Amino acid sequence: MKASKQPLDYSRQTVLITGASAGLGAEFARQLAARGSDLVLVARRADRLEQLAAQLERDHDTTVVSLPMDLARPGVGRALERELDLRGVQVTSVVNSAGFANLGRFHELDLPSVLAEVAVDVSAVVEISHAFLPRLRQRGDGFLLNVASMAAYQGNPTMAVYGAGKAFVLSLTEALWYEARDTGLRVLALSPGATDTEFFDVAGSRADGGSRRVSAEAVVATALGALERRNPPPSVIAGGSNRLSEAVGRILGRRRMAELIGALMTRPSTRG
Repeated sequence: MKASKQPLDYSRQTVLITGASAGLGAEFARQLAARGSDLVLVARRADRLEQLAAQLERDHDTTVVSLPMDLARPGVGRALERELDLRGVQVTSVVNSAGFANLGRFHELDLPSVLAEVAVDVSAVVEISHAFLPRLRQRGDGFLLNVASMAAYQGNPTMAVYGAGKAFVLSLTEALWYEARDTGLRVLALSPGATDTEFFDVAGSRADGGSRRVSAEAVVATALGALERRNPPPSVIAGGSNRLSEAVGRILGRRRMAELIGALMTRPSTRG
């Protein structure tokens, strides 16, 4: 049986967070800064990053580095690694939170936008994890947290690429959890359901399938609570109703779940 890990000391962490200008990424930054972590915030919108960094440094007396970067660019992991090495910043933990979705039937979507979605949701997670894992494993007292989704657990008609990408992230992260078991590094995939963030400004309000959106604060609290266990799991689902949904999906099977999700995603919207 694998031995329990030592308690997680956030005050000894410098956490790289992608997608940190809004949504779950920004909330991870707030909650980690409140726990005493130094941060590296990565996203495209420099102004949003700088505003958040100034607020966190003021409120929590922590060091925050803002690093504007397009996560869809090839080689983003090595580019981040090189830039932080030049600045003398030693990352000890990583949160891959950035992501977006295209809503619509796959064959009708604009291909460049679909490929950008794959680059941000899948390739960036692979590249950043690969770039920083050696030093995270060697240090052995931090964490790698990748944000998956409830969309990872079945086919998602009208959000086919997003669901497939999150299934990739879930599977990858659970495998990395096993590979890191003897290092002290904590590896976790977080699967939220519909969350009240700017995600829907891009994907559209219909992307929640009519389900109730929960707060980003609650989702991040679930993730950090899982990381803080003496023997953290490889993945965690945020919210009791989402855990129930995943269990029901295993009973119903993949065909029936794809039919149910497809019906939810294509029914007429009731939002005003």
